[in-house]
Amino acid sequence: MTTWAIGDLQGCYDPLQRLLEKINFDPAHDRLWFCGDLVNRGGQSLETLRLVQSLDIHSEVVLGNHDLSLLSIAERREDEQRRVNPDLQRVLFAEDRDKLLGWLRQRKLYHQDMVLGWAMAHAGVHPKWNLKVAAKRAQEVERILHGKNCGKLLKVMYGDRPQWSPKLTGLERQRAIINVFTRMRYTTPQGRIAFEQKGRPGSQQSGLYPWFEAPERKPMDLRVVFGHWSTLGLFMGYGIHAIDTGCVWGGKLTALELSPAGELPRIVQVPGRAVPAGEAAKDD
Repeated sequence: MTTWAIGDLQGCYDPLQRLLEKINFDPAHDRLWFCGDLVNRGGQSLETLRLVQSLDIHSEVVLGNHDLSLLSIAERREDEQRRVNPDLQRVLFAEDRDKLLGWLRQRKLYHQDMVLGWAMAHAGVHPKWNLKVAAKRAQEVERILHGKNCGKLLKVMYGDRPQWSPKLTGLERQRAIINVFTRMRYTTPQGRIAFEQKGRPGSQQSGLYPWFEAPERKPMDLRVVFGHWSTLGLFMGYGIHAIDTGCVWGGKLTALELSPAGELPRIVQVPGRAVPAGEAAKDD
């Protein structure tokens, strides 16, 4: 059996199909880990969501910021839902909308497999958390998202404040945890997230570090795979593996074989979406 982690899809159904063919994915033997941001911008979010949902028993999926944004938009009035981009509207007004969004809401913020030796989050793991702590923090939010009263959290989860602190409680604590797992790129040595910094390493302000290079980052017992950071691109080092290679912006869609300890992971890539003329790339 082979387990593959796949980078951010953002509604790029055709590249996903090409990638599954190239890795010879066999659901009878193989598993897939999706690093989040299944939807938005690619023009085929509905088809992408349907395909990944159909692979549910063969896969693990963590939520990205765009997935959570879709769930939040679904809590709004219909007239507000009709103001979002056409790609997301196709999901919001599909006949199987409730099935798809209900399934999406039940996904995790963080996943780890001790036997396989890998962990996965959309954006990463807070540099002051070890993986045991990360799992506990994620579960705090997952209990709310998976419950019947998730609407309140989905309506107020936006915002750069507060920064994470173990003293936080309630909705502020949940928002801070979500920001760590789905929006983090750069932090201070103390672990404060610099949300406005989105460029590739070397472009950030002085005193900021990619979260995985933060001084005194907690050691991790597993290798970590994540997406979210298309300007970082494919990166492997420090026990972390970044695989958002900008599929939606005309880059590539990447699959990373989650190999056993001591073996180098195999990388497979296919061309990403054909970007319409005049569409500018951005990383958020």
